[in-house]
Amino acid sequence: MGRGDLTDTEWARLEPHLPKSVGRGGRWKDHRQVINGILFRLRTGIPWRDLPGRFGSWQTCYDRHRRWSADGTWQRIFRSVRADADQQGRIDWSMVSVDSTVCRAHQHAAGARKEPPRVRGGRSWPVQHRSDEALGRSRGGLSTKIHLVGEGGLRPLSLLVTPGQYGDGPQMIPVLERVRVFRTAGGHPRTRPDHVSGDKAYSSRRNRRYLRRRQVKHTIPERRDQRAHRRRRGSNGRRPAGFTPMHYARRNEVERLINRLKSFRAVATGFGKRAFVFHGTVTVAAVRLWPRS
Repeated sequence: MGRGDLTDTEWARLEPHLPKSVGRGGRWKDHRQVINGILFRLRTGIPWRDLPGRFGSWQTCYDRHRRWSADGTWQRIFRSVRADADQQGRIDWSMVSVDSTVCRAHQHAAGARKEPPRVRGGRSWPVQHRSDEALGRSRGGLSTKIHLVGEGGLRPLSLLVTPGQYGDGPQMIPVLERVRVFRTAGGHPRTRPDHVSGDKAYSSRRNRRYLRRRQVKHTIPERRDQRAHRRRRGSNGRRPAGFTPMHYARRNEVERLINRLKSFRAVATGFGKRAFVFHGTVTVAAVRLWPRS
């Protein structure tokens, strides 16, 4: 076993959720070897062609990662490992935090083709291409932003990828809507945490109204301009938003989670030309964190 490869314990947690067949009676090549190759590239950020020979063909690793990113396999694995963790009581629902991070995109990440990519045999994967490809241009150049919800155990509950210039506030509701942890014993999935915290970027009447409607307690500091506007309105400005410094101090958990995700160099820098490929890369990093804990 090489450095960074899946241990026997991690593999035992991950193996039941992997696809069994490739279709029409076909069989995949060794999942463990290929996934270790994907994780090696995820951790180091090297080009796919430079993968060491102990992982087999680099083309196999690349094709499987791209295919599983396109057809939603990585997403299904992500949902499964979260469900297992919830069954074992390893998810801290008492406090979740919402935050985002900007990932600088490599210059080779631009210039994606307009037509869907083709694979060998003339078949195409069921890919929903985006018009923006999650690339935004700002002062720092091309960038992609990752919005996420993290729980107290420093693991992500949901992920969302947008262009780098997108604001944080409007993405709070979409990323919270993606928190759906299915119950292995049956029943409705768990979608509502006990408490949500966020920084000033998420302070808006729309976000607070959404959390109150779902009966979710929240700790979000009020921005200075919003506080001044409320005071100018006098009695019509409504009451100030509640704020508990003790709860807000736990926001360091989502910051530490972002550091754990960006320790994977393929996440810290975007190399893929397609948004679904980069989203799959971030999802693999998230899946890697769950069996580890």
